[in-house]
Amino acid sequence: MFKMSSEGLQTNDNGDSTLSSPSDSPTVSCVSSSSSTVTTTTTTTTSTTTATATATQNDANLCQLQQLCLHEDKRKYEFWQTQPVPKLDEEVTSSEPIEADKSNDQIKKEPYRLLDGFKWDTLDIENDDQLKELYTLLNENYVEDDDNMFRFDYSPQFLKWALKPPHWVQNWHCGVRVVKNNKLVGFISAIPATIHLYENAIKMVEINFLCVHKKLRSKRMAPVLIREITRRVNLHGIFQAIYTAGVVLPKPVGSCRYWHRSLNPKKLIEVKFSHLTRNMTMARTIKLYKLPADPKLPGLRKLQKKDIPKVKKILNDYLRQFALAPQFSIEECTHWFMPRDEVVDSYVVEKDNQIVGFTSFYTLPSTVMHHPTYKSIKAAYSFYNVPSPDVDLRDLMQDALIIAKNADHDVFNALDLMENQKFLENLKFGKGDGSLQYYLYNWKCPSITPEKIGLVLQ
Repeated sequence: MFKMSSEGLQTNDNGDSTLSSPSDSPTVSCVSSSSSTVTTTTTTTTSTTTATATATQNDANLCQLQQLCLHEDKRKYEFWQTQPVPKLDEEVTSSEPIEADKSNDQIKKEPYRLLDGFKWDTLDIENDDQLKELYTLLNENYVEDDDNMFRFDYSPQFLKWALKPPHWVQNWHCGVRVVKNNKLVGFISAIPATIHLYENAIKMVEINFLCVHKKLRSKRMAPVLIREITRRVNLHGIFQAIYTAGVVLPKPVGSCRYWHRSLNPKKLIEVKFSHLTRNMTMARTIKLYKLPADPKLPGLRKLQKKDIPKVKKILNDYLRQFALAPQFSIEECTHWFMPRDEVVDSYVVEKDNQIVGFTSFYTLPSTVMHHPTYKSIKAAYSFYNVPSPDVDLRDLMQDALIIAKNADHDVFNALDLMENQKFLENLKFGKGDGSLQYYLYNWKCPSITPEKIGLVLQ
């Protein structure tokens, strides 16, 4: 039960956890070489004998390599083989729990044991000092790209928004500290959600912000964090979870691709987030991505609190078409979508006193590593959007791009889920090299294609 955008949990043969970047592990298909008896006559030449010996040695080497790779695959997913998740090669045809719900007396009452020198701590993010500690841990140790050039920079106000939705549970803000100096070195969180999955409405949690200090990634801390947050959530009578990761683990329920729309192409090229394509100059690239100065949809305005009941209705109605999607309460709509400076922006399209369109995006900067001029990239992430017969999705998203650009965002990111594929190429988004896998904990169901996924996790 965890969420990370471009790092994943793997375990070595000792069960130690490492947070690794999403590279493909080499896999060799196991081809069994049937043994055969070779009879050598007295007329066999030395070269033939040598070739036969070489071939025999090659077969032995290949067999050894195959065994090592198979062992590596087993080691890689050793932790997940102990968890209620489908196997990677399992064909799932039904939508149902993997394990039955537990009674309270079946749930471990004491926290899982940590290594000597570490202790559990429940963070109080209402405490500014503890919130700053969490910010520092994530800022210095959380998700980076493969080349270690960019790292997510979750602001304190963003963390409060992400970790304190309606009915949040403080005990689900689970930290690990060093006993000697009280330093925060590990964290994992859960928040409650109602998720519609095919025909089922399931009370579950969304897992986020699994983070272990870089120097401690051989200490088996990540698996213990996952087990501990599972225990704490189970004690509240919840036995399913959803999470995302940038690597393939057992077993994704769906996979989406990130797309990126340049808003400040010159800066993105200079920090090497993107690059000039063949036969393109900087001036031509800037012209290519230039947007109108102002939004064009009539009736487009910032979301107000009075709009929440209508937004709740059109959003929930829209999301029912997807196989995997949340259903929002009034309180949840208020929390997730009411505008917050530098955190979330939401707009409605009003026509004849009715809300006929909705768009939202959240702001998540990335720290730029080792650049002499730029220290961060300000990124907007498409959140939830609702078109209608009166409002074309492409027009809605173009206005969202303009709003983000006017608020000094450098790039606008979107996944190819829901109906997003209708506007991605048309609005000059470029396909990224990162995928986001969706996972369910203690639930199995048939795989879901991106256009049938209606859930966005921060």
